[in-house]
Amino acid sequence: MQLKTTMTSHPPAVILDCDTGIDDSLALVYLAALHHAGEITLKAVTTTAGNVDAHQCALNSRHILNLLNLPEIPVAVGQPHPLIVELTTTPETHGDTGLGYYHAPTAGLELYPDWRELWRHNLTNTTHLIVTGPATNLATWLRGGTWPAHLTLMGGAYLYPGNTTPTAEWNSWVDPHAAKEVFAAAEASAPITVCSLGVTEQMLITPEILDTLIAELGTSRAVEFLPDALRFYFEFHQAQGEGYQAQIHDLLTCMIALGTIEVEHTDVSIDVEAESELLRGTTIADFKNHWGRPTSARLITNANIEQAHLELLRAIQVLAKHNTVR
Repeated sequence: MQLKTTMTSHPPAVILDCDTGIDDSLALVYLAALHHAGEITLKAVTTTAGNVDAHQCALNSRHILNLLNLPEIPVAVGQPHPLIVELTTTPETHGDTGLGYYHAPTAGLELYPDWRELWRHNLTNTTHLIVTGPATNLATWLRGGTWPAHLTLMGGAYLYPGNTTPTAEWNSWVDPHAAKEVFAAAEASAPITVCSLGVTEQMLITPEILDTLIAELGTSRAVEFLPDALRFYFEFHQAQGEGYQAQIHDLLTCMIALGTIEVEHTDVSIDVEAESELLRGTTIADFKNHWGRPTSARLITNANIEQAHLELLRAIQVLAKHNTVR
């Protein structure tokens, strides 16, 4: 399926704001493929503190983009900690440095000095801002910056069991105050496309799927990190009783953001519990309009996962045709 574009003959611009762990790395691979194909223009990558600290996330992102032959795309470190609560990272899920058993080199990796400058220069009325980590950078930006014209957020569990506490998804739990601020701002601006845990958990990669993707790339080093990264992720999910496979939340979020797969959604108002320790990060969607508030979210309720796997394979085949580092 080709990328759907509207109102312009130019490929849409994209900024990815992420906390580069294992599933974020696959989102980067996908966006890089679309960039190489001329279907999007990946303008910048900025990082939040979440899976690992924001600086390490930026190093991971810089290294991956270099492997994907995109050294010209700037990567900047975002806010170093959540708005109010202390930072908690998740080495048990993504490894000590965020990419499982793979460790990105740190020497010689150049980072852009100012994430806000990247947003100021690249957030236009055609830019897609895709946030796959905690909403810290986004909330910070919205305290003085313009509302993004196309905004997609991975976060929240709603009526689905959480993956961090019984009711909370990781991104919303790490910085609940940021998520709460963002949804409050959306009520006065425009609804956010929200990819919730119950949808993104359906995007699974198995060892067999990984083998197929690696075979498609042949001798290219473009995704040399994937075997060691995903082996760690497979083991983590198996230890959680999810089977020897991996949930790739952020990759699916990018596909949804860019309209490359079919989805279903419902329009709702969303709030986030930020003060209660027990219910920290719990996301509430007002499905029956009890609050009478303006709509703040286009909540994705279903996605075509079969399409998503075909789209990932297509992206890998695109990368195989381009001059990736060998």
